[in-house]
Amino acid sequence: MTTDVGMPQILSPEDAERAVLLAAPRGYCAGVDRAVVTVEKALDLYGSPVYVRKQIVHNKHVVSDLESRGAIFVEELDEVPPGATVVFSAHGVSPEVHRQAESRDLKTIDATCPLVTKVHHEARRFAAEDYDILLIGHAGHEEVEGTAGEAPEHIQLVEGPWDVDKIVVRDPARVAWLSQTTLSVDETLTTVAAIRERFPLLLDPPSDDICYATQNRQLAVKEIAQDADLVIVVGSANSSNSVRLVEVALESGAKASYRVDDATEIDESWLDGVSTVSVTSGASVPEALVDGVLQFLAERGYPEARAVKTAEETLIFALPKELRRDLKAAGRV
Repeated sequence: MTTDVGMPQILSPEDAERAVLLAAPRGYCAGVDRAVVTVEKALDLYGSPVYVRKQIVHNKHVVSDLESRGAIFVEELDEVPPGATVVFSAHGVSPEVHRQAESRDLKTIDATCPLVTKVHHEARRFAAEDYDILLIGHAGHEEVEGTAGEAPEHIQLVEGPWDVDKIVVRDPARVAWLSQTTLSVDETLTTVAAIRERFPLLLDPPSDDICYATQNRQLAVKEIAQDADLVIVVGSANSSNSVRLVEVALESGAKASYRVDDATEIDESWLDGVSTVSVTSGASVPEALVDGVLQFLAERGYPEARAVKTAEETLIFALPKELRRDLKAAGRV
């Protein structure tokens, strides 16, 4: 149970002794929910096994649960038997991966987040207009690899301001930037500012690439971190947006902040002398894992959590068209 206190005063005098603040929004975003439900419905409709290229979302508990239901996660398509059903993860894939799937006669279901798909469209458009594209993101991340694969001859990766001096372009007047959707908003803007110093005619994407859920979760953690002795972020180590939440919490005034996959990873010593604990979770985290953290705190004498709401999220994405078609044909819509 939580009490919703909205955005105003974070701590009232009577709560100064001990308090637990809970970020709202937190946890699953529309793209993650769509991707997880896609695998669940694919298993129900086609039966197991259903193969999934890479982790469907970056959360080990979600992956483990889907494995228990019959999903098989693979790194590359050559691990999938010809003719089998394979789901592409929420992070997106490059055109080359689609070509590989076709050559192996795989039945594909594309669970790429529509906001990532938007960035892919932007990459293709900028490339068609012969721009050099600077992609801000983390090397090796599946989303970055998928986006870069849309126009590899036009795209170069920029991981941060420290990379700006290394950029080489054909025409300084024809340079555009895109970004991984799960980055820190503040860090991305810092990198863009550094790029623009070198290339004043830098072209912005038509809309912000950082996804709404990433931005909302970062704004929420800023709010609950201000007076916090400790901020606990629930999320897996390979979840970019979860890792960013820890950084944003510390930058926003939290005395300490740690990321945990679940309550079992909380170190009791973190609570020494701690009055105010704030809790949030990354965009690929089931609410049950947050509940576990709140239960851990309650068992150690902390009061019921109070939700601090900074935004409303109502966006819902339709399931992939391939799955919708088959569900309809089976009379399951």
